[in-house]
Amino acid sequence: MDQSSHFEELGAEADRDGVQRFVVGAVVQRDGKVLLLRRPENDFMGGIFELPSGKVEAGEALDSALIREVKEETGLDVAAIRDYLGCFDYTSGSGKKSRQFNFAVDVIIAEPVMLQEHDAYTWSALADEPPVTDAVKVIIGKYRELQSE
Repeated sequence: MDQSSHFEELGAEADRDGVQRFVVGAVVQRDGKVLLLRRPENDFMGGIFELPSGKVEAGEALDSALIREVKEETGLDVAAIRDYLGCFDYTSGSGKKSRQFNFAVDVIIAEPVMLQEHDAYTWSALADEPPVTDAVKVIIGKYRELQSE
């Protein structure tokens, strides 16, 4: 299955599951560390660290949204989308059933990170226990497994 049809199948599956909002997330790594962004305290789920992520706009393809969101949230340019790492569902701040599709990406240059919507970032070592939700820990764990193969 080519990457484009894989993205389409992920979307079709989410539609069948009654998902109302699609979100994409990126595992960006540098020197064995993963980029995590901290949500501002006054935001939905404020203070938590998360992957660079954001909403897919109406009519937008998952891959296009991923590239756009990484750029908007970090200032980094995606060079390649490598691996699909899985998804998780949650209820958004507005009460919508949301599904976050997560991918490993390569960026052209990993610094400087320029934050637009978050108040801090960190590069968390893959060997460490990251300061993220359990759902994101599963995604980082999947990425860690792929790196050790």
